[in-house]
Amino acid sequence: MSFLAVLRHLLRGQRFRELFVVRVTSQFGDGVFQIALASYLLFSPEKQADAGSIAAALAAVLLPFSVIGPFAGVFLDRHDRRLILARFNIVRAVPTLTAAAIVAASANADGAVYVTVIVAFGLNRFLLSGLSASLPRVVDSSDLLMANAVTPTSGTIAYMCGLAAGAGLRQIPIGFDHNAGVIVVAALLYCAAGLLALRIPPRQLGPDLAEPRPSLLHELGAVMRGLVAGVRHLRDRPQAGYALGAIGVHRFWYGLISVATILLYRNTFEPGDSDAAFAALSVAVLGAGIGYFTAAIVTPLATSRLTPRAWILVLLGLAAAVTVFPTALYTEPAIIVGALFLGLAAQGMKICVDTLVQRHVDDAFRGRVFSIYDVLFNVAFVLAAIVAAAVVPTSGKSYWLLAATAAGYLTTAAAYARLTHKAAP
Repeated sequence: MSFLAVLRHLLRGQRFRELFVVRVTSQFGDGVFQIALASYLLFSPEKQADAGSIAAALAAVLLPFSVIGPFAGVFLDRHDRRLILARFNIVRAVPTLTAAAIVAASANADGAVYVTVIVAFGLNRFLLSGLSASLPRVVDSSDLLMANAVTPTSGTIAYMCGLAAGAGLRQIPIGFDHNAGVIVVAALLYCAAGLLALRIPPRQLGPDLAEPRPSLLHELGAVMRGLVAGVRHLRDRPQAGYALGAIGVHRFWYGLISVATILLYRNTFEPGDSDAAFAALSVAVLGAGIGYFTAAIVTPLATSRLTPRAWILVLLGLAAAVTVFPTALYTEPAIIVGALFLGLAAQGMKICVDTLVQRHVDDAFRGRVFSIYDVLFNVAFVLAAIVAAAVVPTSGKSYWLLAATAAGYLTTAAAYARLTHKAAP
């Protein structure tokens, strides 16, 4: 079935349709918000971008996911996920509007902006985990692989559309800082997503609770116990555990290439012209978005003939090949093509890993396990940015980095193949 055919099939379900609209609205807002942040923090004419500044921006956006992750899992397994989606979308509009006020004031207060970003994306962690944990409650088990191909990818496409919309909104004269105006639009989108979540009936998204909910104090004390229980649950389900390990390592290599690409556009392709660099990088991001969309079409077809394990191995091999050629040509067309295929590999892996986790993890543990998933996913990317700050030149151009990354993809594939072969029933 084609991507659109699968989407039409799934959208016939009212509950899936309601959850889907919340996802795409929220992630569209993320794209609008993040394009304004990138413009303000990395592409302002008065700022000089290097790997360290990129690492700081990525840490502000992604580390809240890791810190909040274990707490999110426990609460998602104990509270109505519908209310979490509604309330947290609306609440995170507050730090978003605060960031807009700081940017509009032209106070050159990057530290204050980082604080608001940390709060906003900390709240976002509950939302993305809740969306993933809720998906099996609104589709049949036979449709789960298709749903995992369509919904996260649709969210990513919505995010990419948000990036494009935010870039377009920056060009509209509004009488004050254009980045601040774009951030206000993002806050309004978050409020809309929260209100849309209220259309879903109470308890429709789970979790199933066999006993009354314990007190808040007990819940807070259960956070670490819940995390440990989630890890133990994964230990007994190697198909899910090894898949999480593979995508975490892949995310590290993908992060190195991402930081190098930003530097390449900022300091090599368009040196001295931050607006031109920003516009050119947007084309490469669009290429990656096309790769994500392609993965949603190709992955269900591939996994109808191959197992998710085999498709993960193919995608890791593809990522290794693309990192060597055409990326090493270091021309703008080559980088765009490389971004497309690396995006395909990254999103295709995520679809398979999401499915393996949802199939092999019990519903009572699903929130916690997806929180562990998010910790691995985001810590790996931030760690890559920190390493890149030490080893990637300001130009972003490094042949040895490409060789090491390609070797890393292949090593990850070999380790995953061996471990999963041993774990296979």
